[in-house]
Amino acid sequence: MSRAVMSSQQKIAEKLTILNDRGIGMLTRIYNIKKQGQVWKACGDPKAKPSYLIDKNLESAVKYIVKKFPVVDTRNNSHSCTQLHKEKQEILKNLALYYFTFVDVMEFKDHVSELLNTIDACQVFFDITVNFDLTKNYLDLVVTYTTLMIMVSRIEERKAIVGLYNYAHEMLHGASDREYPRLGQMIVDYENPLKKMMEEFVPHSKSLSDALISLQMVYPRRNLSAEQWRNAQLLSLISAPSTMLNPAQSDTMPCEYLSLDTMEKWIVFGFILCHGNLNSDSAALNLWKIALQSSSCLALFRDEVFHVHKVAEDLFMNIKGYNKRIADIRECRETALSHAGPLHRERRKFLRSALKELATVLADQPGLLGPKALFVFMALSFARDEIIWLLRHADNIPRTRNSDDFIDKHIAELIYYMEELRAHVRKYGPVMQRYYVQYLSGFDAVVLNELVQNLSVCPEDESIIMSSFVNTMTSLSVKQVEDGEVFDFRGMRLDWFRLQAYTSVSKASLNLSDHKELGKMMNTIIFHTKMVDSLVEMLVETSDLSIFCFYSRAFEKMFHQCLELPSQSRYSIAFPLVCTHFMSCTHELCPEERHHIGDRSLSLCNMFLDEMAKQARNLITDICTEQCTLSDQLLPKHCAKTISQAVNKKSKKQTGKKGEPEREKPGVESMRKNRLLVTNLDKLHTALSELCFSINYVPNLVVWEHTFTPREYLTSHLEIRFTKSIVGMTMYNQATQEIAKPSELLTSVKAYMTVLQSIENYVQIDITRVFNNVLLQQTQHLDSHGEPTITSLYTNWYLETLLRQVSNGHIAYFPAMKAFVNLPTESELTFNAEEYSDISEMRALSELLGPYGMKFLSESLMWHISSQVAELKKLVVENVDVLTQMRTSFDKPDQMAALFKRLTSVDSVLKRMTIIGVILSFRSLAQEALRDVLSCHIPFLVSSVEDFKDHIPRETDMKVAMNVYELSSASGLPCEIDPALVVALSSQKSENISPEEEYKIACLLMVFVAVSLPTLASNVMSQYSPAIEGHCNNIHCLAKAINQIAAALFTIHKGSIEDRLKEFLALASSSLLKIGQETDKTTTRNRESVYLLLDMIVQESPFLTMDLLESCFPYVLLRNAYHAVYKQSVTSSA
Repeated sequence: MSRAVMSSQQKIAEKLTILNDRGIGMLTRIYNIKKQGQVWKACGDPKAKPSYLIDKNLESAVKYIVKKFPVVDTRNNSHSCTQLHKEKQEILKNLALYYFTFVDVMEFKDHVSELLNTIDACQVFFDITVNFDLTKNYLDLVVTYTTLMIMVSRIEERKAIVGLYNYAHEMLHGASDREYPRLGQMIVDYENPLKKMMEEFVPHSKSLSDALISLQMVYPRRNLSAEQWRNAQLLSLISAPSTMLNPAQSDTMPCEYLSLDTMEKWIVFGFILCHGNLNSDSAALNLWKIALQSSSCLALFRDEVFHVHKVAEDLFMNIKGYNKRIADIRECRETALSHAGPLHRERRKFLRSALKELATVLADQPGLLGPKALFVFMALSFARDEIIWLLRHADNIPRTRNSDDFIDKHIAELIYYMEELRAHVRKYGPVMQRYYVQYLSGFDAVVLNELVQNLSVCPEDESIIMSSFVNTMTSLSVKQVEDGEVFDFRGMRLDWFRLQAYTSVSKASLNLSDHKELGKMMNTIIFHTKMVDSLVEMLVETSDLSIFCFYSRAFEKMFHQCLELPSQSRYSIAFPLVCTHFMSCTHELCPEERHHIGDRSLSLCNMFLDEMAKQARNLITDICTEQCTLSDQLLPKHCAKTISQAVNKKSKKQTGKKGEPEREKPGVESMRKNRLLVTNLDKLHTALSELCFSINYVPNLVVWEHTFTPREYLTSHLEIRFTKSIVGMTMYNQATQEIAKPSELLTSVKAYMTVLQSIENYVQIDITRVFNNVLLQQTQHLDSHGEPTITSLYTNWYLETLLRQVSNGHIAYFPAMKAFVNLPTESELTFNAEEYSDISEMRALSELLGPYGMKFLSESLMWHISSQVAELKKLVVENVDVLTQMRTSFDKPDQMAALFKRLTSVDSVLKRMTIIGVILSFRSLAQEALRDVLSCHIPFLVSSVEDFKDHIPRETDMKVAMNVYELSSASGLPCEIDPALVVALSSQKSENISPEEEYKIACLLMVFVAVSLPTLASNVMSQYSPAIEGHCNNIHCLAKAINQIAAALFTIHKGSIEDRLKEFLALASSSLLKIGQETDKTTTRNRESVYLLLDMIVQESPFLTMDLLESCFPYVLLRNAYHAVYKQSVTSSA
C-alpha cells in the first residue's frame, strides 16, 4: 500500500498531461521563431527578423558573439562592441521574448528528464492495448521532446539571440543572466540533437522499447494495403446486413482510430533513441522497417519535415557494428521511394469509395451513427492520415522520382466525404448521445461491476475509483439527453488515467498487467464517454486538417485542380470548409499567432468561395451566350430568306447556286440521333450543376467568428456579370454611333433572364433579387459602380444620333406610321430610323428602361427643348419692339407687312420650333409605348391613374393638378400640360428679368411663331403628303410644339393658356389669309399645305376648338386645301 501511495504521489498522469500540452505550446513558439525570426508571427517575412541581427553596424559584434559563444568577453572594447553598449537597453527589451522562450525550452527539458527518470524508477508497465492513455501520453512526450530539441537546433540565429541578450545583460547589470550558463551549454550540447539524445535515452531504453514493442499488435494491422482493406470490406456497413445494427466492437477501441502518422513518428524516433533494441529484438526491427518503408519523410511540426532515412543513416554511420542497420535503412529508403507512392494512392482511392458509402448510408439512416460510431472515426482518421501523407510528400518530392504519385486530382472528393461525415456527427450528436448513455448505463456499468467484483485483489483507493465509475454510469438516463443536460466525463477519464499510472508501476497491489481485460474494458468505456460529451474534440483528434494552413500554396493548387476537373467541382466546397479547421492548430502559449492564422483562414476561404462563384458565373455566361444565339435565330429578320425561298418555290423561280447548303432552321439543335450525342450546352449544364451543388452544400460557414455565405458570392457575381452583359449586348459603338435595336436587346435580355431563372433549380438563391437590383440600376443614368447604363446609352443615342439627323433633314417623322423614317438624301445613313423608332421598338425600349428610365429619357429631351426655348427667347428680345407692335396690328395688313419685313431670324425661329416639335413627337411615341407596356403589366394601377387624371376639376389648384399630371406622365399618359416641360422651362427663369417681362416675352414668342408661319409656304419641302399625314420637313410637328410650349410657359407665368392660344390663332390665321391674296407662285408654292397647320394645331390642342378656328379662318379654305394636297399627291404618284 505504501508503494501505491508513493506512485500516486509521483502524479505521473498529471505531469504527462501538462508536459504534453506545454510541449506543443513550446513547439509553436519555437516554430514561429524559426520561420519568421520574430516571436508571435505566423506570416513569413524575412524582414521580420530582429533589427539587431541584420543591422550593418552590429554585424561584426554579432559575428564575434556567435564565434565565442557561449563564453563571450564583455571587456572587448572594439568599435562594434561599443555600438552594442549604446543600445544595450533596447537589445534587452527587444530580445527578452526570444531569450526567455529558450529558457522555457530548457525548463521544459528539465521537467521531461525528471519525469522520465521517475517513470524508470517506478518501472512503469507500458502496453498501448491495455493502459492506452498512459502509453500514448508517454510516447507523445518522448516525440514532442525530441521534436522540440530538433526544432531548436534548426534556428540559425539561436546563438546570436541568446549571446546578444546575455552580452547586453552583462553590460547593463555587471553579471550574466542566472539562466545563461546552463542555457548556453544546452545550445552547444544540442548542436546535433539526436546524437545527444541517443546518449541521454540510454537509461530510458527499457521503458521506451516496451512501449514501442506494444505497437506490434496495432501498427502492422493499421499499415495494410488497399487490397487488404478491400478484401476485409473495411468500413463497410452493408457488407453484412445481418450485423448492421450490432455495435462496432474491438478490444483496442482507441487504437482503431489512432493516427498512423503518429505511430510512425513514435516508432522512428523511439527506435533511433533506443537503437540498441534494433539489434536485439526482431519485433522492434520489424516495426522499424515497416515504418521506414511507409514514408520518405516525417512531419516534425506543421510543415517542418524530417528526412528520416538520411538522418538515421548519418547517425548509425558513426556507431560500430551498425553496418547491417545502415543496409536496412538504404533498402527501406528504396522501398519507400518506389512503393510508398502507389500504395498510398491506392489507399486514397479505396477510402474515397468507402467514405462515400459510409456517408450515404448514414445520411439515410443516421441511427446507425450509434452502433457504428467507431467506423466513422476510423474512416476520418484513415483519410486524414492519407491526406497529410500526400501533402507532406508532394512538398518534398525526391527529384529522381515520378511526381504523378504525389499529385491527386481527386483529393477534394476525399476531403468532401470527410466533411460529410463530420457534418453527420455534428448534426446527429443527440442520436449518438442517446445511444451511448443507454450503452454506458445498461451494459458497460454492469460488465465493469462484474469485473471489479471478480478482482482477486482490489485495494481501497482503486476500489473507490472503480465504484465511482460504476455509479457515474449507472446514474445516466436518456431523459438527461432529452432535457439538453450538458455531460462532462473529463473527471472520470482523468481518474482512469491516474488509475492506469497507479496500477502500472511495479509492485502495485493491483497490477494492470495481470488484469488486461479490465484495461481493455475501461478503454472501451472511455471511448463511449467521449461519444456522449466530447464529439467535437473527437472530430478534431481524428479529422483536423489545419495542417493546410501551413501548406497554403499546395492547398490553392489542389483547389484549382479541383475546379479544372468538372467531375470534381462538386466537391470544391471542401476547401472553404477546411478553412474552419485552421484555428484548432493555435495554442494558448502563443496567442499572438491566432490573429495571423485567423487572417489566413479568412483570406483563403474568401478566395475559394470567390473563385467558385466566378467559375459558376463563367459557366452561366457561356450558357446565356448559347441561349442568346438560339433566341437570335428566332428573330423576325431571319425568316425573310425562308419566306423568299417559299415564294420562289411557289412561282417556280430558280434562285441561288446549285449545291448551296440549306440554312438550318431553329430547333435543329434539339434533334438527337442517339443518347450518346453530347452538345456543348449539355457539357456546360453538367458542369454548372456539379459546381452549384457545391455552392449550395452549406447555407453558411463560420471561420474565425466570421460567417461566409457561399450563395451570396454567386449572387454578387451574377449581379455584376448581368449588369456588364446587358450593357455589352447593346453593342454600342461610340465611333460609328451603332447600337442594337431595342427589340433585339430585349430578346437577348429575356433569354439571359430565362437562363438565370433556371439557376434557382440548382442553387437556393433569390434570382428575383438579382433582377431587381440589376434592372433597376439600368433604369438610372449610372449604375452603383458609376458605369453608364442602357438608359444613358439609349438616351444619348436617340438624342445625339437619331434626333440630330432629323434636325439635319435626313429623317422625317411620319405620323401615319408613328415612326421616324429615313428620307432619300445624297448621304446614306448607317442606320434605318424606322427600325429604331416604330411602335414595337419603342415598346421594347420601354420594357428595358422602365418608367424610371423613360422619365430620364423625357428629362433629357426636355433639357434639349429648354435650350431651344432659351435661344428663342433671345430672338424675341432682339425683335421685342416689332413684335409688340405686330401683336396689336394684326387687323392692319399693310402695317403688318411693313413690320414683318423688319423682323430678323424668322427662319431660325421656325427651325427651332420645328426641332422642339420633333423632340415632343418622339416623346409622345415613347410615352405611348410606356403606356402600352404598363397597361400590360399593371392594368389596374394604370386605369386608376387615368381615371384620377380625367376627373381633376377645372378649379383645382395648379400645384395639385401638376402633381397629378406628374403621376400620369410617369405612367405614359398624355397630359394637357406637360409637367416635365414645365419643370425644364421653370429652371430657366432669369434673375435680372422681372416676372412681368418674362410673361411678355412668352406672349411675344407665340406672336413671333404665328406671324412667321406664312414663310413656310415658299419652302419646297413644306408640301403635305397624305400618305405620311405630314410634311417632309417636319413642320407638322409645329402643332405639338406650339401647344405644349404655350401650355408650359403660361402655366409657369400663371397666364391664361386658352386666351394666349386664341391670340395665337388670330394672328396666325390673319397672316395665312394674307398669303391667299399673293400672286407670286414662289411664295405661295405650298400655301395649301401650310393652311393645314392651323387644323393640326387645333386638333392637337385641348384648349382650342374648331368653332374658334371657323371664326378666324373659313373652313372652306381648309377643305379646299385638303382637296388640293390630295389631288396633287395623286398627280405626283401617277
